[in-house]
Amino acid sequence: MKFTLSWLKEHLETDASLDEIVEKLTMIGLEVEEVSDRAARLAHFKIAKVLEAEQHPNADRLKVLKVDPGTGETLQIVCGAPNARAGLVGVLGRPGDYVPGIDITLSVGKIRDVESFGMMCSERELELSDEHDGIIDLPEDAPVGESYATWAGLDDPIIEIGLTPNRPDCTGVYGIARDLAAAGIGKLKERSHTQIKGSFPCPTEVSLEFGATQPLCKAFGLRMVRGVKNGPSPKWMQDRLRAIGLRPINTLVDITNYMTFDQGRPLHVFDAAKVKGDLVVRRGVKGETIDGLNGKSYEVDDSVCVIADDQGLESLGGILGGEVSGCTESTSDVLIESALWDEDGIAATGRKLGVNTDARYRFERGVDPDYMLPGLEAATKMVLDLCGGESSEVVQAGEVPDTSKIIEFPYSEVKRLAGVDVAVVEMNMTLRALGFWVSGSGDTVKVAPPSWRPDVEGKADLVEEIVRIIGLDRVPNTPLPRQGSVSGKVLTAGQIRRNKARRTLATRGLNEAVTWSFISEDRADLFGGGDAALKLANPTSDMSDMRPSLLPGLLAAAQRNADRGYGDVGLFEVGQVFAGDKPEEQSMVASGVRRGTATLDGAGRHWSGTAKPVDVFDAKADAVAALAAIGAPVDKLQVYTDAPNYFHPGRSGTLKLGPKNTLAVFGELHPRTLRALDIEGPLAVFEVLLDNLPQPKGKGGRSKGALNASGLMPVRRDFAFVVDKGLSAETLLKAARGADKTLINDVTLFDIYEGPGVDEGKKSLAIDVVLQPRQKTLTDEEIDGISQKIISAVKKATGGELRG
Repeated sequence: MKFTLSWLKEHLETDASLDEIVEKLTMIGLEVEEVSDRAARLAHFKIAKVLEAEQHPNADRLKVLKVDPGTGETLQIVCGAPNARAGLVGVLGRPGDYVPGIDITLSVGKIRDVESFGMMCSERELELSDEHDGIIDLPEDAPVGESYATWAGLDDPIIEIGLTPNRPDCTGVYGIARDLAAAGIGKLKERSHTQIKGSFPCPTEVSLEFGATQPLCKAFGLRMVRGVKNGPSPKWMQDRLRAIGLRPINTLVDITNYMTFDQGRPLHVFDAAKVKGDLVVRRGVKGETIDGLNGKSYEVDDSVCVIADDQGLESLGGILGGEVSGCTESTSDVLIESALWDEDGIAATGRKLGVNTDARYRFERGVDPDYMLPGLEAATKMVLDLCGGESSEVVQAGEVPDTSKIIEFPYSEVKRLAGVDVAVVEMNMTLRALGFWVSGSGDTVKVAPPSWRPDVEGKADLVEEIVRIIGLDRVPNTPLPRQGSVSGKVLTAGQIRRNKARRTLATRGLNEAVTWSFISEDRADLFGGGDAALKLANPTSDMSDMRPSLLPGLLAAAQRNADRGYGDVGLFEVGQVFAGDKPEEQSMVASGVRRGTATLDGAGRHWSGTAKPVDVFDAKADAVAALAAIGAPVDKLQVYTDAPNYFHPGRSGTLKLGPKNTLAVFGELHPRTLRALDIEGPLAVFEVLLDNLPQPKGKGGRSKGALNASGLMPVRRDFAFVVDKGLSAETLLKAARGADKTLINDVTLFDIYEGPGVDEGKKSLAIDVVLQPRQKTLTDEEIDGISQKIISAVKKATGGELRG
């Protein structure tokens, strides 16, 4: 929100300096973001007169000017402006002057072999407007040699404040002045409420036609002023509009813009001669279009509120007027609209059509409903004063809603919530100065917020109003109480697991990524999602479903890296996935992706040989490492082959703690999945289900227990078993481990063989068994006995025979 200091003083009688006003604005919650002084920035530019304008000898579109800068000398300036002529009075920039609009510092130069000692400036070059078709053309009586900024009244500082969405009352300069007056910076000048008596009935009627649907317009006021003379608005109005970045158009349009920023009351004007029949405020019909005053066309539907007449759409209600009924300098009869629109409808329409206007900004936050008709009267008076004419009576459709409410306010709430002692008299004066109605006596009173403060709902809001006006510097500084001891552990078991998983995966060379929680419908279906409860009702892009897996986001990120030349990449993410909309259907997962040659040992080419591509075993190693970090008993994990269908059926697996408790899934992706995602491999991925690991029983300690190391040398024995080709190696390993749990310390698979010497449909699995004696060295007989146990256990579990 921008305004000038003189504009503010139109509503505020004050002797306060600019610095005092700026400081007070910030103190009362209207934070000042910038104060710009155009006079200081443009102080070097002087008013000058063109004495001669001759054709440039070497350029058709340039002229050589003889300019009087008012110092008794004559300057030669090369200029390309079409309006450059002898006798023109304009604005001169001399060598050494900085031109803000084009970000250059002037110097003496040659243009087509003719020396130029400065430039005649346009409005855009001085950042006064966007006008750049010609240089500034001042009245003939403008004082040559004087400061242009001083003469033009640019020595009026511009203040810009950052408004929070809950302060619609300060979208107008009058509301800002009211807050400052309440804070003791001057006295508020009450705005006049002159009622214009109409001399004839308004020939155009208006109706609200929403049927049984939610009305998008609450009330609509309209009146005609006929016989107006439209033209350029007064200089004071143009200067104020230009100061805040608006381009003056004509008096009628400028009045509506002025009312928007002065009173926070957006209005609209129609050229009455271009309106056919009566006005109807209704929902749009799909396929209808309107050409806006901003030069763009819009297609509407039944979610958009429009104003229409017999020939079609005339306006996007509360947002943007239509070009077909716009006011021009030939307008003689004008219809002035002051309406009250539905805030949610305005916001939805603006987002849908992508239209941002000053009217939308105010209506979607909520304008003062009680000022709808007074605002129409104020605008009518300005039209009559500046354009002349004769006013009709007002026609109104709908009813202005009653927004009044009463709040029971105990004075003690100020002390309780803000910790500051404020006298009752001061609290009452503050509230009344802000427009609140206060009634009653004793410790509790009744307070009614004014119609322009829809954000005040309860006692805490009233406390906030009092404290921000009297000053936050009056709130005492109170240190927090010191705690008697160091706080205990605050992290939950889930948070600890997530942190440990992150650290472990990072130490394995993976980079952490954070991907979107929403993915497209086809990707959600591909990874086991698609639940209707997880779909957005109104998605703004193709990311419509909450993710059932972290892998789609990680795979897309890996592919983006590959597309930019980084094919060997490892990524991981720890985050939530969603199987449904119930709390128990949301879980925490640690997932990772390795691509190309991004193995644990490194990635890319090397002088010792090209690194191998990632495979299922890299993914398994990552999953096991993460599980070990979070406390899973990895020595008891069992490998199964029942991975989800988006994994490769022969190159994937699951890690389970028992047949029903899956802790991780790992492997390579199915070629069908890669094609559907338009992603290239090789890729190895894993998913660790952090929530599936059972909680530790009892209160765990930090002690790791006594070291149970044997002083005796271990004994290693190799066995090769011939088993069915389709048998899982894990089945054999499990059987061997269980043969003697006291002495067998480890069992690993070190060879798989199929070929000559092994029957068709069979394979040979060779295992290494480590025996660790605890009390005495094993004899040959004892070792042979354990070997027989292993052979028998494997045969019983797998049907395998010892290979000869």
